[in-house]
Amino acid sequence: MEHLEYQEGRTELAAFGEFPLIERLTDGFVPKNKSTRLGVGDDAAVLGTGKVKTLVTGDMLVEGVNFDMMYTPLRHLGYKAVAINLSDIAAMNGLPRQVLVNVAVSNRYSVEALEELYAGIRLCCDRYDVDLVGGDLATSRAGMVLSVTAIGEADEDAITYRSGARMHDLICVSGDLGSAYSGLLVLEREKVTYQANPDFKPDLDGYDYVLERFLKPEPRLDIVKLLKEKGIVPTSMIDVSDGLASELLHICKQSNCGCEIYEERLPIDYQTTRVCSEMSNNMLPVSNALNGGEDYELLFTIKQQDYEKIKDCDEVHIIGHITEAGSPAVMVTPQNTTIQLRAQGWQCNE
Repeated sequence: MEHLEYQEGRTELAAFGEFPLIERLTDGFVPKNKSTRLGVGDDAAVLGTGKVKTLVTGDMLVEGVNFDMMYTPLRHLGYKAVAINLSDIAAMNGLPRQVLVNVAVSNRYSVEALEELYAGIRLCCDRYDVDLVGGDLATSRAGMVLSVTAIGEADEDAITYRSGARMHDLICVSGDLGSAYSGLLVLEREKVTYQANPDFKPDLDGYDYVLERFLKPEPRLDIVKLLKEKGIVPTSMIDVSDGLASELLHICKQSNCGCEIYEERLPIDYQTTRVCSEMSNNMLPVSNALNGGEDYELLFTIKQQDYEKIKDCDEVHIIGHITEAGSPAVMVTPQNTTIQLRAQGWQCNE
């Protein structure tokens, strides 16, 4: 058996953000099989040797970390667990075909509770014509853990990576930004009030849109189909799961470029603005858009000559452009000042 050497001392997980830690852990893994066209490093792995490639991705949701059962309906949770993985397939400019679902639960959950969870899984699969083809059910000492693997496909010449953005490409994003985080803020506010006074009746009227964006996100497979109809193959693409700033930095790093976006062009829904104005710390809507995460919109770049094809698409917004290698990733404010973008990714909190 190969001897494993251990470094003296200990490095705490909190010393790393999510992506630097992934890079450290996966450094040195080199594909050994011809069919592994792309391994770690994008929204999905790319497998296969034919013209149509297989896309594979996976994600995990942990109770108490990624979701709170105090305000998360099980049916919504099942739907979301599948939807966020389908979003990763969409981010490769592909279409999903199958999912595998692994669930670990404690005896706090009943059979009826699991049936409700799987009802949500089935709803998402049915909506997007995806087949549930396997998985596992295991025991957890505390709470619930969901792990979903999604399998999709795309023509080799249509697959879009994070690494293809080039100088002068236009930066586009679908839908609106910051609304999912605004939904979370509303739920957390009502939770705190309820914990202080169990007789309190949460009032969620008027927040329907932001709540749905957080509890039941939709993968933007419609955008993938729209781009195909328009004859556009994006030069790079990623889904907005960790906030616009973080995703832009991923594209810039892997494409070896900079970017410039414009604050006044960021698509922000009025409910997001309303929630921010209600928060005691005077939160800015643009902060939600840049750093909130879990919007699962598609962020992509296109060649300038494709502008005419997409300029009239209501669900696509052009927010900036790619700059040369060595340039920073910045946002220009309406006052014409520039702010350098910084990632707000996962951290391990002690």
